[in-house]
Amino acid sequence: MTIHLPDGAGRLRAYEPREPRTGPVPPATATATTLTTPGPPLASRVVFSAAHVVADPFADTAPGAPAAVDWDATLAFRRHLWSHGLGVAEAMDTAQRGMGLDWAAAAELVRRSAAEAKSAGGRIACGVGTDQLTGPAEDLETVKAAYEEQLALVESTGARAILMASRALAAVARGPEDYLDVYGHLLRQAADPVILHWLGPMFDPALGGYWGSADLDAATDTFLDVIAAHPDKVDGIKVSLLDARREVELRRRLPDGVRCYTGDDFNYPELIAGDEHGFSHALLGVFDPLGPLAAQAVRVLDTGDADGFRGLLDPTVELSRHLFQTPTRFYKTGVVLLAWLAGHQDHFVMVGGLQSARSLPHLARAYELADGLGLFPDPDLAEARMKSLLALYGVTG
Repeated sequence: MTIHLPDGAGRLRAYEPREPRTGPVPPATATATTLTTPGPPLASRVVFSAAHVVADPFADTAPGAPAAVDWDATLAFRRHLWSHGLGVAEAMDTAQRGMGLDWAAAAELVRRSAAEAKSAGGRIACGVGTDQLTGPAEDLETVKAAYEEQLALVESTGARAILMASRALAAVARGPEDYLDVYGHLLRQAADPVILHWLGPMFDPALGGYWGSADLDAATDTFLDVIAAHPDKVDGIKVSLLDARREVELRRRLPDGVRCYTGDDFNYPELIAGDEHGFSHALLGVFDPLGPLAAQAVRVLDTGDADGFRGLLDPTVELSRHLFQTPTRFYKTGVVLLAWLAGHQDHFVMVGGLQSARSLPHLARAYELADGLGLFPDPDLAEARMKSLLALYGVTG
């Protein structure tokens, strides 16, 4: 069958979807009523997929209203990831944290997913932020209290905490010393080692100048000072700056025992493969749509076959760079599109209406690239759903 896809110039071009895949990507088996068990653990790398949430398409919501989540479908997708041996990074920016998912919904997501992880035997880490502060923070003490509330919730579930970058802290901090104060306060009271998250302004413009400086070299020094003061309380760092050279330099400066989790959705194959001086683990939004293929690639790497690992993951970079193109923060729209096309949910509706955040040509190209990689367990279903989306936009040929 032929499908006609729009390009950026307003033209339609014929595309022939691939035949059903017989290669390495297993079918999606997790459903709302079927609990899958985790696949064999990944040995050489710790790998988290930052997972999206599934909106409730029948909720009577309005822009700015509290998020309505389809909990069954959301948890089913996490079981899908665990079934392939991946960990789940919960309530992160991929879950539209700060872009439609408020703290009340995020807290419920953390509670439900952590309980599901215990039942399934899956690895989970959960985001801790300050987004219950809906207005400007008064001072550092207000920021600390917000972080403490969320840290207490995550720790109560037994999940590992990820200390996320805070818009409130970025707005109120006067310089590096304030970051040292806030993070030192939190790390001293953390019950277990946490993951520190450095999210660049390409993902969230409100985080410009994080760690007290717009100069990335100076910011890196402050970040490392935080870790050096509390190395026993830092499991690892998650770096999302889309700068492979900077990440490599940073990970070489980490104390022994502190992991680097790449959040670089542009350069992840080379960063995970590593070099003679070390490698990055992974905590990636793109491993939401790439989950089964990513897990297979790491298992190949577990055998020592770095070339085979790169052979599987390198071809996925074009899709990832497309999904994360500027404005990067709207990558979630493509991620949810692919989840719908792959059969993980029954609709293309997002919390906050963000299904409208990308153009039809952008979505069409995401479909084409994903299909070319064999990411759809049922290519016929993906084609039918893509045609229904095209028809909604008036493409009937």
